[in-house]
Amino acid sequence: MNVLVVVSHPRKDSLTFQVAERFAQGLTEAGHGYEILDLHGIGFDPILREMDEPDYTQENQVFSPEVETEMKRLKKHDAVAFVFPLWWWHLPAMLKGYVDRVMNNGFAYGTNKLPHQQILWIALSGVTEEQMHKRNYGQSIANLLNVGIADYCGVSQSRVEFLYETLESKPEHYEALLNHAHQLGVNYANDSLTL
Repeated sequence: MNVLVVVSHPRKDSLTFQVAERFAQGLTEAGHGYEILDLHGIGFDPILREMDEPDYTQENQVFSPEVETEMKRLKKHDAVAFVFPLWWWHLPAMLKGYVDRVMNNGFAYGTNKLPHQQILWIALSGVTEEQMHKRNYGQSIANLLNVGIADYCGVSQSRVEFLYETLESKPEHYEALLNHAHQLGVNYANDSLTL
């Protein structure tokens, strides 16, 4: 399996990037190929402009060169993993902009659907698991990502994996999070990622 790992964080030395790297190591150990897409690193513009606004009157819409490039990149992979910090109980603006612009009408939904076998959302959360579930935040986020985005785009195998307490300062906690990310990579194709 060839997996596109989409990473959204402004700092390369962040825990988010460390998680992405350990996840990719796990993919390699399991015999999968991968490409890491650093949205900040490529200078991706998250703002949806007129040229990329969905035009439901056109059967084959032409998008901006930046979006067309990212659509081609997505098509080269069998599966997708998104790695990102959870900010305000949601995707960071950069990743939300990627979804808005690239997973567009006629490519990811509408007349065509995404061709991917599965999507994994690895969300780094500063809160505890108990805090996440206190007001059903976890369930709401999972429903948004698994149903509102993945399933809407034709990918029924989707799962959100939360890595909790990312603000914890103990090195052993960080290592546990990185080990968990590694195992997610090792077991990516074997895990049942059903909604």
